[in-house]
Amino acid sequence: MSSDFALTNLTHHFLIAMPGLEDDVFARSVVYLCEHSDRGALGLVINKPSDISLRNLFDKVELPLRRDDLMDTPVLQGGPVQTDRGFVLHEAVFADADKPADPVYASTMTIPGGLEMTTSKDVLEALSSGAGPRKVLVTLGYAAWGEGQLESEIGENFWLTVAADLGVIFDTPVAERYDKALGLLGMQAWMLSTEAGHA
Repeated sequence: MSSDFALTNLTHHFLIAMPGLEDDVFARSVVYLCEHSDRGALGLVINKPSDISLRNLFDKVELPLRRDDLMDTPVLQGGPVQTDRGFVLHEAVFADADKPADPVYASTMTIPGGLEMTTSKDVLEALSSGAGPRKVLVTLGYAAWGEGQLESEIGENFWLTVAADLGVIFDTPVAERYDKALGLLGMQAWMLSTEAGHA
């Protein structure tokens, strides 16, 4: 599988749900894939707001939030796995310009394409102090697929795929992200058939 896999590595891509995907979690969702390998895939849904804001989340973890730009930002429902745990998708932050490969935070996944995903509380502490990454997206939970599962779902026309655009993640209102992601493919929602099928 590895030689074929190199052609289809979807790390740093969006998965855009087709209309036939009616699952409560994934209907009309856009998933940013943080990791995709022959062992499976891990991603964050970037367009499903929860009922809490970052201000509420910081209150819950007993940290002040000294970033006015983030106060009313919704915490997103990142997927059905570990929904009680926070995942912070953010632009890459370097402690030392001479060693850009070293992540600043205790538990950070570096994603090819210029982003990082951090699960340790120290990123929240940095944001709390008014510092930290400038562009952030916070989710509770994540989405995961086992070996071959995502490839199978794509083959069944559950998902469209397109290279990720950071503007969709960080600069587009949550309610517009689905349409904006489709626009990367030159498509609009009305063009998609609700019937999954193969041409």
